[in-house]
Amino acid sequence: MRFIYYNFLFILVALTSCSNASQPNDPIPKHETFKIQSKQVGEERVINVWTPENYKASKDSLPVMYMADGGIKEDFPHIANTLAKLIKQNKIKPLILVGIENTQRRRDLTGFTEVAKDKEIAPVVGGSDKFRAFIKNELFPEINRRYRTTTEKSIIGESASGLFVMETFFLAPEMFDNYIAFDPSLWWNNHYLVRTAKENLASFPITEKRIWFAGSNAEDISPYTKQLAEILKAENRNNIKWKFSDEPKEKHTTIFRATKVKAIIWALNKTE
Repeated sequence: MRFIYYNFLFILVALTSCSNASQPNDPIPKHETFKIQSKQVGEERVINVWTPENYKASKDSLPVMYMADGGIKEDFPHIANTLAKLIKQNKIKPLILVGIENTQRRRDLTGFTEVAKDKEIAPVVGGSDKFRAFIKNELFPEINRRYRTTTEKSIIGESASGLFVMETFFLAPEMFDNYIAFDPSLWWNNHYLVRTAKENLASFPITEKRIWFAGSNAEDISPYTKQLAEILKAENRNNIKWKFSDEPKEKHTTIFRATKVKAIIWALNKTE
């Protein structure tokens, strides 16, 4: 009984917090903020946008990276500062970062579930389809209208946001070109995404996609990231370029910062 309690407590913390390891005193970079009234999720959403240093001085169109947990008090400063450093070091090409600030995080980032314990983490869960529709049908056009963009899109996320990244990869792979997930909460709905991975891969589009994902030593995550890596290896689809980073020395709260640089470089540089 005690094990069940502590396991549920861990799940609650993981889904409630947005990347605990990403919060300590990240300087807030220069950015723009606007609001968008969403019909898909039925509320106003705050969007933060970071552009590289020479964006306004040039006429170039740039790829875009999207992220949930994208508030100023969430992971947006952390990732924006990382991208700025990598661009300055010529390790990646310039791109735009779009952060979506949370309102009801556990609602937006989780898919449906048949597990009773999953449903106890919040008054409303299972809203990922609507959140994805908001990004695709409302946010994409608004970003393309406001900024000079190419067609290349990436998405990055950790924990519950990582779950949303993985769910989007399997259920709506055409939305993004590059997927990055740190310690995705693949235990959700009795590890549904892993159980249905082969089925979803069977109907995968023929366009090339890249996916990088990492697993820490978290007992409720590690088995499923490893299992998913085995499935991708066995399926061996030529159009899916993938990389699994097994990080047994990292905790759920440390893996984001520990692996962010190699994840972004691999996903965006397309050298492997």
